Amino acid sequence: MSDYPNPFIEQRADPHIWLHQDGCYYFIASVPEYDRLEIRRSRTLIGLADTPATVIWRKPDSGPMSALIWAPELHFIDNQWVIYYAAAPSQEIVDGLFQHRMYALVCEDADPLTGSWQEKGRVYTPIDSFSLDATHFSHQGKNYYLWAQKDPAIRGNSNLYLAEMANPWTLKSSPVRLSQPELAWETIGFWVNEGPAVIIRGETIFITYSASATDENYCIGLLWASVASNLLDPASWQKSAQPVFSTQRTNRQFGPGHNSFTRNEQGEDVLVYHARNYTEIEGDPLYDPNRHTRIKTFSWNEHNWPEFGEPAADNRPLLLQGRTNR
Repeated sequence: MSDYPNPFIEQRADPHIWLHQDGCYYFIASVPEYDRLEIRRSRTLIGLADTPATVIWRKPDSGPMSALIWAPELHFIDNQWVIYYAAAPSQEIVDGLFQHRMYALVCEDADPLTGSWQEKGRVYTPIDSFSLDATHFSHQGKNYYLWAQKDPAIRGNSNLYLAEMANPWTLKSSPVRLSQPELAWETIGFWVNEGPAVIIRGETIFITYSASATDENYCIGLLWASVASNLLDPASWQKSAQPVFSTQRTNRQFGPGHNSFTRNEQGEDVLVYHARNYTEIEGDPLYDPNRHTRIKTFSWNEHNWPEFGEPAADNRPLLLQGRTNR
């Protein structure tokens, strides 16, 4: 299994790495200022750690996308680049929640760093409520949109929903709810299911997701379904009774979560996630910038089940945090 610098990229939360057909790795994540979208590109996975970022979009000064740009993901769908992200009209909290909705940018040029990006506006769902953390995957010739959203009729901040897509910014089917926070480890601090990511292995499609508050209680859970099943039938999905990746106090890795998946040059599967190396957070954890991007390879057991292991300890000095490894 390959080893990587840890942290991999400092002060970048909600990390997403896309391995493109051109052989390059593309990195996008939330920046501490929550004010822009930027992309890094490298011919090697490890090269992302040091390559400069290119800003491809900045939030406007006013309007529905003028605050708190969160959790972007870069995808290549139907021969065009697509960035999904969440944005709010202000930093105001209403009824205990921020006011995020989901949006899409599209670039039809070959190079997403120099190409022209077009705002496609909001990705609408039937409920007009707090929504974020959209991702995309293709399966059996269909494109799917997977995201987190508040249902006013259900206790908690967000549930996980799935729908087929008509195009990269429009839903085709009615959403179905795959999971809601209900287990003890999903409901610490806040009742949360968010940050979904998809990986397929053998006869099973897996969805990882993050749960609880974004402090040391943040952790990763797992859903799964047969690849032959109807993915839009909630009965097709099962949920792990325990988290599959969580705080490791001995290694001083706290609140690992909001992951994505990629594959390294050796063909190994790689878990991409963020975590802090301390718990002493002043104020709202969302405004603490030190959720650093981290990556680790992981294996599969004889039943084609992922074995993520545990978050490894920091192995290099921190430059931006103003703290030393402890």
